[in-house]
Amino acid sequence: MSILLSPLSVNGLTLSNRMALSPMCQYKAVDGLAGAWHQAHYGARAIGGVGLVMLESTAITAEGRITHGCLGLWNDAQEQALRALVANGHDLGAAMGIQLNHAGRKGSAQVPWHGGKALGINDGAWPVPAPSALAQDGGMSQPTAMSRDDIERTVAAYAAAAQRAVRAGFDVVELHLAHGYLLHQFLSPLSNQRDDEFGGDFDGRTRFPLQALQAVRAVLPAAMPLFVRLSCTDGVPGGWTVDESVKLARLLRAAGVDLIDCTSGGIAPPQPRPAGVAFNADAAQRVRSEGDIATGTVGGITDAAQAEQILATGQADLLLLGRALLSDPFWPLRGRRELVPSPYLRAQF
Repeated sequence: MSILLSPLSVNGLTLSNRMALSPMCQYKAVDGLAGAWHQAHYGARAIGGVGLVMLESTAITAEGRITHGCLGLWNDAQEQALRALVANGHDLGAAMGIQLNHAGRKGSAQVPWHGGKALGINDGAWPVPAPSALAQDGGMSQPTAMSRDDIERTVAAYAAAAQRAVRAGFDVVELHLAHGYLLHQFLSPLSNQRDDEFGGDFDGRTRFPLQALQAVRAVLPAAMPLFVRLSCTDGVPGGWTVDESVKLARLLRAAGVDLIDCTSGGIAPPQPRPAGVAFNADAAQRVRSEGDIATGTVGGITDAAQAEQILATGQADLLLLGRALLSDPFWPLRGRRELVPSPYLRAQF
């Protein structure tokens, strides 16, 4: 039997297969609300056969958005809209996950197709917090260093958003500790130059992310999986390393994390990526074996044979598919007639 099509049990949830939609920002929300675009986009991937549909980065506060077009989960209207989205995904056969995030210094930005730079004062810009008053490269907003009270309020906001996610019916909650957003900013010595208990050494830089995770785990049902998306390396000298990711993985497991979704980069300008090479799989394997925790991997996964090899060699337990599913929502169905929904059997898969 194909490993890719085999079930995966994570805590109290069993996924029908090892394929998941990777969280990818759509920038199509209005006031943080999911709408027709999100129903169609996520519904198509559920019909397409992935075991888990993971929603895009969803802001825990208004100031935690990347752009004006980001989904949010800080008020009742947003919760209600996501409840309808989750119900639709369940009806179409997929488990539904949500990625909770705070953009930190990468917030208050234009959508990518308008340049992705800092919003101007006439564009509805908002102040952005960060561990230190260091701006992201590339024309992003100048942040303000967070106070201890800011950190406490943000921890509470993560927990409140997680409670809303439970009420909305999600099966999985994921926290974003990657791609240069707030929790990753605290992890990386390139962005965190604090001299208090939330900076400095490994213990200081991981303190706030661990507090956020513990607060979220405390409000989730015991059997509900908690994932973390982790940039396992910054990919530049002086940044966060795979060795530190392995060390953090052990702490995450102890804090109640069930799976680490292994990715890379985001703090510094991106490095060139080889086409068709699963460039995060080796880090996922190290985190899995040395951290004694289930992992997913994302990035450069383009075909089924490659995906099977990643699973067969123990590099990861779950494959998160991004660009492959953007261009082809039915990627999981190709060559797998047993997965094709009955109304689509007339088509050529």
